This record gives sequence, C-alpha cells and structure tokens, in this order.
Amino acid sequence: MVTPHGTAKTDPQDDLATRLRLIQELSGLGVRALARDTGLSSSSLSRYLSGQSVPPWPAVIALCRLVKRDPRPLRPIWERASNPLPAPPKTSRQVHPPSPPASAPRPPRNDLPRDVPDFTGREAVLAAVLAAVEANRVVAVDGMAGVGKTCLAVHAAHELTAAYPDAQLYLDLHGFTDGRPPLGPDPALRTLLAALDVPSEKIPQEGGIEPLAACWRAELATRRAVVVLDNVADAEQVRPLLPGAGPSVALITSRNRLLGLEEVPPVSLDVLSPEESAQLLARASGDPSGPDGRLARDPESAAEVLRLCGHLPLALRLAAARLRHRPGWTVGILVERMAEGASEFDTAFAMSVRQLDRAQRRLFRLLGLLSGSSFDEYVAAALAGVPLRDARAMLEDLLDAHLVQQPAAGRYTLHDLVHQHARRTTVEQDSPAEREQALGRVLDYYVHAAAAADAAMPFLSPSRPVSAGPPPAELPVFTDKYTALLWFASEYTNLMGIFEAAVATGADAHVCELPRFMRAFFARRCGTTHLNVLFERSLVAAQRLGDPMHLAEAHSDLGFARYNAGRMAEAGAEYAAAAPLVTQTGDARSAAELTMRRGYLRWDEGYVEEPLGLFREAGQLYADAGYGLGTAYATAYEAWATLQLGNREQAALLARRALDIPDSDPAGAPTLTARITLGVAIAGEQPEEAVEHLNQALALAREDGHRHNEAWCLNCLGVALRQMGRYEEALDSHRQAFTLMDELFVAHWKIHFLNGYAETCRLAGLPEEALRLHRETLELAPKLGNRHAEAQAHEGIAAVLDESDPAAATGHREAGLAILRELEPLS
Repeated sequence: MVTPHGTAKTDPQDDLATRLRLIQELSGLGVRALARDTGLSSSSLSRYLSGQSVPPWPAVIALCRLVKRDPRPLRPIWERASNPLPAPPKTSRQVHPPSPPASAPRPPRNDLPRDVPDFTGREAVLAAVLAAVEANRVVAVDGMAGVGKTCLAVHAAHELTAAYPDAQLYLDLHGFTDGRPPLGPDPALRTLLAALDVPSEKIPQEGGIEPLAACWRAELATRRAVVVLDNVADAEQVRPLLPGAGPSVALITSRNRLLGLEEVPPVSLDVLSPEESAQLLARASGDPSGPDGRLARDPESAAEVLRLCGHLPLALRLAAARLRHRPGWTVGILVERMAEGASEFDTAFAMSVRQLDRAQRRLFRLLGLLSGSSFDEYVAAALAGVPLRDARAMLEDLLDAHLVQQPAAGRYTLHDLVHQHARRTTVEQDSPAEREQALGRVLDYYVHAAAAADAAMPFLSPSRPVSAGPPPAELPVFTDKYTALLWFASEYTNLMGIFEAAVATGADAHVCELPRFMRAFFARRCGTTHLNVLFERSLVAAQRLGDPMHLAEAHSDLGFARYNAGRMAEAGAEYAAAAPLVTQTGDARSAAELTMRRGYLRWDEGYVEEPLGLFREAGQLYADAGYGLGTAYATAYEAWATLQLGNREQAALLARRALDIPDSDPAGAPTLTARITLGVAIAGEQPEEAVEHLNQALALAREDGHRHNEAWCLNCLGVALRQMGRYEEALDSHRQAFTLMDELFVAHWKIHFLNGYAETCRLAGLPEEALRLHRETLELAPKLGNRHAEAQAHEGIAAVLDESDPAAATGHREAGLAILRELEPLS
C-alpha cells in the first residue's frame, strides 16, 4: 500500500506475519514441527506465517510461549490485523470510480460463520476434505450430533477462500432442527441465488425446482465460489443445490451418510482423540497452560469431563464455556453439574431418532439396555426379537443416521452420549415388562452362543447342553476354535456385562451356565482372576437352585479356578465338596473330569504316585463314558507322570497309545502332552525322532497361539537336547521358555521348569546359574506346597556342591530324601 506522499505503509496483517516468522526462526523448527508443538494445524500455521490469514489470539499466545516471549506487545498489531478498516480485497480487483455505476463490482459475498478460534486437531480429516474438494469439487462430511461437522466444513471453507474469491456462501438446511421442518430445495435455491445478487427477473418463478436449479448452476459456472450446505437431511434435499459444470465447490454436512449422492465422496467425522479433546477443553475454557490452571490442578476431574463429553467438540465447548464464565468453579464442580439430569444433546439426538420408522426407533431405544462396548447383528436381533436380516437392515439405517457407529466390520457401538439418550428413552417409552423380556432374550442368546463357541474349542470334557432359556432363532457359526476364540475376545466385555445383568435379575440358571461355557476361553487366556469371581457367584446361584448337577459343576469349576490361581488348599476343599454331588448325579464324564482335576492338584502339591493313579482312574471313567478324547488326555497325563518317576520306556509306550487315539485338533492338549512326553522319553535312545516330536509340538503350539504351551514345549526341548549333550542349544531353548513365562504367567507355573533348566546349566558348566535356579525353586516351592519340586531342588544343589562343598551337598541331599520319604504313600 502506498500513501499519497509516496511512503510505504505497513499492512498490520503483513506486520503480524513478519513477527510470527521471527518467532519461527527463534524456535528453530519447521512448520510441521512448530504446528505439532503448539497444537496448531500445519496448513493453518502456513497461512498465518505467510500473511494469508490472521491467527486467533490463542494461537499467537501459543507461538510466543513456545519461545518464552511475552505475547502482549503483539496484541495491538493483532487487533489491527483482525479488524482492518474497509479496503479493497487482496486481489487484482480495484474499486472503480462511481461513473458509470453499473460497472462498479461489489465486494465478494462472504456469509460464512466465524471460524472458531480454538479449532483443534482434525489435520488428517481436514486434509481429506480439501483433497476431495480438489478432486471432485464436492464433498459430504457426515457424523453424529455434536461431533464438529459444521465447524470442520466452515474451517475448510475459510481455508478455500483465497482459491475461491468470488463468493463464500453458507446455508443451514435445518435437516435436524427441533421445531421446524427441513428447508426445501425451492426456498434454499432462492436464498442462494439472492446471496449471489442475481436479479429477481432472472430467477424463474414457475416450473418447479429444475428451472431454479439450472439457474443456480449457470450462475456458479461463471464464478469461483465455495458453498457450505449445512445440516442436510437427505440426498433429495441437497441434490438440486449442487454446482454443475464450472469451478465452484460445495461442502455438505449431514448426520446421515448421503448414500443417494453416488458422485459425492463422503468423509466421516469421528470424535476427537483424548489428546485433542484435552487441548480443546483447555483452549475453549481459557485455562492457562502449566501447573496453575484449573485443569492441571485436578487431572482426574479433567479426564472425567472429557469422558462425560464423549470427546465431542460441541459438548467440550459447552463444558468449557461453563468453566470460562464461572471462575469460582473447580473442575470437580463442573463434573458434578454435568452428571446431573439430562444431557444438552438429548434434543439433538431426539431429532435424529425422529427420522426413523417405528421398528428402527424401538431397536434404538432397546440398544440402551446393552452394557458392552460393542455388539453384532445377532445381539441386536435377539434384543428386538426380530429376524437377523431385519436387525441387519435396521442397524445399517441407524449407522447411516450416525446413531450407531461401526468400529469394525460386523461390530456396532453406541457413543456414550447416544447410549445415555437411548437408555433414558427406553425407560420413558417402553414398559418394564418389555424391557425385561428384551434383556431376557439377550441373556438366552449369550448363553447359547457361548455354548456353541465352547463346543468348537473343547477344553477337556464337553459341557452339557444349555438348559438356561430357549435358543435364539439364529446363532453365529463357529467353524473352528479360532473363530470361537475371536468371538469370545470380541464379546468379552458384553459377556461380563450380561453376566452382571443375570446376577442382578436373579437369572440363576444363566449365572451357573455362562461361566462354564467360558472355561476353555479362560484356560487359553489364563484369566484366573475373573474366572474365580465368576465361579464364586455361580456357586451361590447353584445353591439357590438346589440342583445337584449345577452344584457339582460349580464346586468343581471353582476348584479348578482356584487351582489355576495357585490357591491349592482352596482347590482341594472345592473338589472335596464336589465329589459326593458328582456321585449323586451318576454322570460318568463329570466324575472323570473331577478325577483328572484332583490328579493335577496332587501333582502340583508334589505327589507322584497318587496323581498317577488318579489319571489312570480318569482314563477308565472316560472309556466307560465312551469319550475317546478324554481317554487320550488321561493316558497322555499318565504317560507324563510315569516319565517323572523315571520309567521312560513305559512313558513312551503310554504316549504312543495316546497318539493313536484320533484327535481332530493336532494342537489339542491330549496330542501335545503325548508328543512332548514321547520326545523327552526317547531323547537318549532315539534323538532324531525325539527332536522331531518336540519340534512338531512347538510348531503346533506356536501356530495355535497358546504361549503357555509354547513355553512348555521349549523347556522340554531344552531337557531333551541336554540329554543328547547339545548344551548350547538346550540353554537357548530354556532361555526362550523363561522369557515367555516372565511375560505371561504367575510364579506357580515356573515351579515345573526351574529344576530342569538348572540341571542343564550344571551340565553346561554354569554352576552359579544352576545354584540360583535351584534356590529360586526352594524359595517358591514351600509357598506353593510343591514338596516334590522342593526335594528335586535339594538334590540338584547337592549335585552342584558335591566337589566344592561336600558337607553342604550332603545336607541338601538328606533334606531332599526326607521330603521324598514324607511323600511316600502309606502302606
């Protein structure tokens, strides 16, 4: 700009940009790094530094604070740049003299809403919007109420202003405004044409929508304009408003995916990330950064505000406004107020629900009864009591309306705020009886679905058929244990939630049966803590039912949960309580399963002869019941116990017998146990076959994804390699096993591996390491009650000390023998 005297006059916007570039130089950072460290978008920062646009004052503060400069001297410059005197726009246009008046162009129309000064994050989705505009000239941003669609579209439109200088238009089509109908295409087109100053005589007055739309497209064809069409209800409402041929662009927002606009690329907007949410709350509330701010002083309450707001920008700004205008409030007070009564978003959600038909609205309300993080179409069908195909179609409609989200294929979820609204609505509109029936159908579904998944991954003995409630019309198909495991993992939160609902409603049969159908899943996930809690409550429910079978299973299962948690004495007490009940039922499989479990327990308590007899007994019980896989498992464990007693030949014979029994799962417990036992048993005489069996077992365990079994295979491979004199390979195998165990398991699993690893260390010339491992066993064994491992550790230490300290070696050897004498069965 040049003054009449010919001296240069600094434009305040250019002056501010120059000073911001100095700040960037002081920081030593590139644009992307500077944007990241100040919480700004790199595209916005580039415009601020180049003088294309004026940054909001909080952005100036953030830049100054990064280089530890006082921002206050920049305030007057920023104010002049933010509120310039009327001047020609920064283009090649100039204002012509008033004669002739017809040739005087007016300033371009810009009725965009104000760009929010605290626009936060959204870099990736903003880039997607701008890229879609560049490629297609139209983009549709969809998302749930309050997620920031309008804010994003307006922000993008402001960024596009320089490239589309002829007009920047905004029109709210009121697709979801409470109390008023959506704006029709006719009044919308007339409003837009008027915004372009199209003379009324050029605007068609008759003929319907098409002449109006043609006029609108013709006007846009001669301009570079950006148009924001906000709050669109559906494709039919907005289609006549789209630009035709020419350079103009349009940004559409809607709560629905506009599936009818095939030519328009969609960009779906999700909630803010936790980091972005925290930044927005701080900026919008005016809370100073550093330890003195209200948010920083109470981080737990600040996190609860983010949760209550559901990371929705609209909710966060409303919450931030309360803080900003109430300087006396703590963040804790804000949390208390937010938790009271209905959400500010109920009205917005109600508008989204109102567009649905009756069946869709009913399903949406009932979804509020679910307590899990996500669900599938089978759950929805059971909840509403409708066929699966109908549930699938309704979920798609709810998805398009952004009342449900789809985090993964086939999985659906409700945002917290939407879930709260649905729950309140179902309480208001559905009778208690209908809600109870819907929840009952879901309880029935989950028990039957868990039973179907359990059948695809049998643990030891298949569970009895479901007796809790009728089966649903359709269940998922579990083709193998992997699909079953995936289902359990996906549904785990829901299963825990539905179990709690069953407890709360007194559905005792469901409380008894649901955990039993999850035993195999928990066994693979080592979920001992949860399994103990579940079976404790199952036992209480079984006691109320008074059914001997339920009681027998509850005591036995709780005992097994205690055993897996290393609570051996409690496990024994539960097995003792289960034994007479199992006898009373006369169920051979239950008797065999309890006998196997008692064998595991006595083995871990350090006994050998007694568990060997129990495994033999279990094998006979399984054979009497006609369950061959159970017989194979009992025989494999009999082989393992026989091996520990030193009878390698008999152990190998039993292991081969177990392998001869067909097993559809090559990585299942019977086959794996037998293969490992056989590998160790024949290592000295048939090393090649031994290594083949052990490597095959290891490969199967890894393929199966069962890391406990992988550790077991590795440790036994180490033992076998040691027997072959291959000490370095043996040590490597042991170390891999212990690395896995350190990652995965509680201490009581280690007791089975320490002495074997120590013996390998001794023979490999690592006596100090061997002593450390044996002493770790001596420390651990008394805590677990494993006297046999304790005796082995004493003997191992004696072997290490025989030459260096014979007296100490003798003491340890005598201690070990004394323990073994205690363990001998009474004659």
